[in-house]
Order: sequence, then C-alpha cells, then structure tokens
Amino acid sequence: MLRRTLFSLLFLIGAAPAWAEPVANPVVSLAGLDKVTGRIITFDVYIDETVQFGALQITPRACYSRPPNETQRTSVFLEVDQVSLKQTVTRIFTGWMFADSPALNAVDHAVYDIWLVDCKQSSDIPPPDSR
Repeated sequence: MLRRTLFSLLFLIGAAPAWAEPVANPVVSLAGLDKVTGRIITFDVYIDETVQFGALQITPRACYSRPPNETQRTSVFLEVDQVSLKQTVTRIFTGWMFADSPALNAVDHAVYDIWLVDCKQSSDIPPPDSR
C-alpha cells in the first residue's frame, strides 16, 4: 500500500505542468489618462526608449509575457519621471506594473494615470534608431 501511494505521488509530481520561461518583448503598449481633459490614449514604447506623456517621461526597461498556451501574466518594469515647469526632472515611479492588476503598482500622480495594456513583439511605430 505504501509503495503504491509513493508511486502515485511520484507520478503526480512528474505530471505537474512545467512553467515556461517568460517571453521578453521589445515593445510595451501603455495607456495614459489625462485627468484634466478626460482623454485616454494608447501608445507603444520600445524598451529603453523614453517617451513624453504630458509632464511625464516614461522609460520601460523590461516587458515580459507568457507563451500563448499559458495563463497570461504580463508585466513591465518602468521608470517614470516628472518634468516641472522649471525643467527639473524628478523620479516619481520605479517598479513593476502588471496588466492584470493595474492598481497594484500604480503611478501616483495628480494629473496623469498610466497603466500597462500589453507586451508586444512588434509595433506599427518604427524603432527609435530607424526614425
């Protein structure tokens, strides 16, 4: 009986699903809300490219997703700086954002909200070095 239980346990452990490595993506799709105008825009940003959204400068450093046959867990590591009227730059956010939990690690700003939409392998917008 013990031998059969051990065999069953080993079989179950061996039959457990293997988790694939996250997929690194070169493009991040973000959405931004201007709370003053109520306007929401979606924009693509390449990894290590800095884009301006209102008074914010956004630089994604990594964007990971899972293979299509697994539960999607899309995440991005972002750096967000605020540019003042005097042109001083202050870092207001550094960290991971998750597409399935946008409020978990949100950019705390009075005028702008930013959240992760998706990670992508390509974009209609050309990469920064080809512009």
